[in-house]
Amino acid sequence: MLKREIILTPGGYRKLVEELRFLVTKRRKEVAKRIRDAITFGDLNENSEYDDAKNEQAFIEGRIMQINEILSRARVIEDKHIKTDRVTLGSVVTLRDLESGEEVEYLMVGSIEADPDNHKISNESPVGRAIMGKKAGQVVKVHAPQGYIKYEIVNIRKAN
Repeated sequence: MLKREIILTPGGYRKLVEELRFLVTKRRKEVAKRIRDAITFGDLNENSEYDDAKNEQAFIEGRIMQINEILSRARVIEDKHIKTDRVTLGSVVTLRDLESGEEVEYLMVGSIEADPDNHKISNESPVGRAIMGKKAGQVVKVHAPQGYIKYEIVNIRKAN
């Protein structure tokens, strides 16, 4: 089975590389020291500090493996491929809710980087699917739990 390509923005790629570097160079060492210190407390069968440190070590090693897997399958969106005439990954899109008039701005990202609370939406989300490839001025209809929402694409630009 072929592994699916993971699309990342340049900022998302940098963030993962920085997290990996931090985990490998700093957190691994800190947890190893915690384990060494916990061993000095005695009986490992009843040593909660040791158990906690080993659990943290397992989490960190799992995250390192996960990031390495993501980076090995990553394709970083090049700035020249980010369009401003239509919505693409890497575009910053301003949408206006046609009912409320409220405007919101989103950065279009791949699913790995999605973080709706920070205005980063995936091209696989309902809103993302509806606006991908569309142009400024177009109206899209998005199926939401409370019904359909109509958005107008007000502006498309590259991230700063």
